[in-house]
Amino acid sequence: MIEDMSRTVRALLRGLDRAALATALPASSEGEGSAAWPYASLVLAAVDHDLSPILLLSDLAEHTKAIAANSRVSLLFDGTGGLDQPLTGPRVTLLGHAARTTDERLGQRFLSRHPDAAMYAGFKDFHFYRVALERAHLVAGFGKIRWLEAADLMPVQSPGLAESEAGIVSHMNDDHADALQLYAEKLLGLSGGDWRMTGIDAEGIDLRRGGQVARLPFDAPLATAAEARKVLVSLVGHARAV
Repeated sequence: MIEDMSRTVRALLRGLDRAALATALPASSEGEGSAAWPYASLVLAAVDHDLSPILLLSDLAEHTKAIAANSRVSLLFDGTGGLDQPLTGPRVTLLGHAARTTDERLGQRFLSRHPDAAMYAGFKDFHFYRVALERAHLVAGFGKIRWLEAADLMPVQSPGLAESEAGIVSHMNDDHADALQLYAEKLLGLSGGDWRMTGIDAEGIDLRRGGQVARLPFDAPLATAAEARKVLVSLVGHARAV
């Protein structure tokens, strides 16, 4: 039961590229007494191999000022888009602490997910933030509701994959664009060309075409980074057979 719901959470986080960020406005911005007002805003998001959300925020934004005063944040990932009855669909609210990070790997993972952000990522007032997860509240439809601790959400870790990811992604985009197209068309039923890989983790790969993102899960998690090539080749064979 917990593992099934944890998989649902991981699929939501990895399958969406934006979230609603809730922070507590500092007193100087409220104008009413000393009670903090909650403040919600739209942010682009990526998630790391350990499921920690990665954000790129401007120092000038209200949510960034709020984080400077209080690191506690909440992120809503909404997977109900396109449903006739949205409340029957899955969404998850994350609770955690946001902190600025200078980890270049995290920045690269975000920019691979959101290539257009490279236009402003280098501006002096923009910085990357990592959210250390504490808990998650999953609503997967009517009656399918549960709080999950961070430890419950932890995905399988594939030794060496995070460090090898940039090279794998670059290699697939530069030398095997035809394979990515097969993944999108034959395995995911997606139309259009020029699909690109933006990430790979132990449980699957992430694809993007313009403003559209997609997730292709593996049949089984990668035990090591060395397994990635074999699995990616196998997926090509499967796609061609389909």
